Amino acid sequence: MNDRKPPFRHTGGKTFDKPFDKGRPADKGRPADKGRPAGRRPAWRERESGPDGPVILYGWHTVTMALQNPKRRIRKLLLTENAARRLAEDSIDSRVTPEMVRPSEIDHLLGPDAVHQGLFAEADPLPSPDIETLAAEGLVLVLDQITDPHNVGAIMRSAAAFAVKAIVTTARHSPEATGVLAKSASGALELVPLVTVQNLARALTALNERGFMTVGLDSEGSENLSSTALREPLALVLGAEGKGLRQLTRETCSVVARLDMPGLIKSLNVSNAAVLALYIGATRLGLMA
Repeated sequence: MNDRKPPFRHTGGKTFDKPFDKGRPADKGRPADKGRPAGRRPAWRERESGPDGPVILYGWHTVTMALQNPKRRIRKLLLTENAARRLAEDSIDSRVTPEMVRPSEIDHLLGPDAVHQGLFAEADPLPSPDIETLAAEGLVLVLDQITDPHNVGAIMRSAAAFAVKAIVTTARHSPEATGVLAKSASGALELVPLVTVQNLARALTALNERGFMTVGLDSEGSENLSSTALREPLALVLGAEGKGLRQLTRETCSVVARLDMPGLIKSLNVSNAAVLALYIGATRLGLMA
């Protein structure tokens, strides 16, 4: 899966190749800079101090879900007049005294391409649960070095829709839960816990030992996911576009399965593959009711 490198890799897997991205350089572009004149960077990125720095949230669903999450500490809130009126109409508590600004001021912080809808917040990161604290039930997603924040955000949104208990990802080679990822997740950051680990193979081993069925998704899997005997608790493991699952990840999974499709295009974007795998998993486990 061909990801751009910005915080949330198998050998030979092609299940999640992204055929429509061939004209775009791999691991080069920064989504927040797309269309911005050379040398211009959003001011908030320059102020970030790394993984422990403030989380940047913008957009209606992203910010309002954070405002309604008691576990999320809001440091700063910028609102346009229209956004402030809409918050009041929906009876959403801003929690901190907002700074009223013009839309252009948020444009200056984020860049002209960001769809902020008049809301911008700086907040503390949410705590990362320990993998040993995950309840051995339902569905869990494991991401093996998926670096594109748009893809990770879309995966988080689907995970929230399917009531996924947690998403496990690596501390390195993963996009931070801020900015573009948070906007793509459309509020799901507040609903699906992110478990950050240093070593994915050890994390998968821990899940195996706790009774999880760990299923890696890869085009060279030995069986079709839809015909695989799945059981709960279930952890679905997704690899990066292009590279797929790393070899050690494949070897640590209980099963490596593929997603068979009837059409001429046999590959899916990783976020689309995730939602298909989640639907199959949730249906087979009887969770759709």
